[in-house]
Amino acid sequence: MALKRQSDELNKPSSAFDNKLRPTDFDGFVGQDKIRDRLMLAVEAAKARGESLDHVLFSGPPGLGKTTLSYILGEAMGVNVKTTSGPVITKPGDLAGLLTTLEPGDIVFVDEIHRMAKTVEEYLYSAMEDYAIDIMIDQGPNARSVRLELPRFTLVGATTRIGLIAAPLRARFGLVNRLDYYEPDKLSEIVRRSAVKLGVDIDDDCALEIARRSRGTPRIANNLLRRVRDYAQVRAGNFITGDVARESLGLLEIDPNGLDDMDRRILETICVKFSGGPVGLSTIAVSVGEESDTIEEAYEPFLIMEGYLERTPKGRVATRKAFSLLGLSPSGRQGELGI
Repeated sequence: MALKRQSDELNKPSSAFDNKLRPTDFDGFVGQDKIRDRLMLAVEAAKARGESLDHVLFSGPPGLGKTTLSYILGEAMGVNVKTTSGPVITKPGDLAGLLTTLEPGDIVFVDEIHRMAKTVEEYLYSAMEDYAIDIMIDQGPNARSVRLELPRFTLVGATTRIGLIAAPLRARFGLVNRLDYYEPDKLSEIVRRSAVKLGVDIDDDCALEIARRSRGTPRIANNLLRRVRDYAQVRAGNFITGDVARESLGLLEIDPNGLDDMDRRILETICVKFSGGPVGLSTIAVSVGEESDTIEEAYEPFLIMEGYLERTPKGRVATRKAFSLLGLSPSGRQGELGI
């Protein structure tokens, strides 16, 4: 049975570009090998028993394939996938309306599940365990509880902040998977596959150049490929080589290490204005003109992962690698901190 992506008021649509490049089966999904093997095993076992797949939770930074894997699960199981997001479901009635329209075995994909309202989250407990929900009708003396039986379904949740998911909800997921950043060789393979789907000719040097600057994230790699394609179409005869990729990515101010303008501004602020730190997040935010939450969630993880930045109890501290990147020498203050 072909995968049917039903859309309604609760659905969270993806861009046409992402849908075009998104793999539809496990064979086309590159990377996350251990997670892919576990999911393939779970699907094969569930189909052999004629049961629905156990509830699945994906966690990890954005752009690594959580949504893609959810749709692949639906395709592999031969069931419908209904998509929604945590902030959209604000009332228990919204959840009941979604779950009561399911067919046996269907998958409900909830993106950013950690942002779901607590009152709604509590209704999920019985839905996931007993496949039934109790809805209160009326108020006061006329209030009564109505139990709605549900078909056996699979809840697939995706979150970028697993620590914000309540323990009772997290414990009800049978398969918990954390997606990690990709290595350049895997990203290079993704870029080559995406180029084929886009009808773009690229060489291996170009694919690797884009992969190196993609911050370990397939979504960023595909977006950079699209930007490089535009540059090649206008200025390079529509054929992308490594040199063309370097020129176009330089135009986007993305350096060979994958750092963009804001990354460098953050590092320059810490290294130059505050002698390498420690300096508080709010101070950095004011200095670079960006929100604290954006810096903490969008920029810091990559800078820390690559060894440019450290979080300490006193604040953010730039490493020797950050000073070297900027062509600076660590200050005496850095030496005192042992950096």
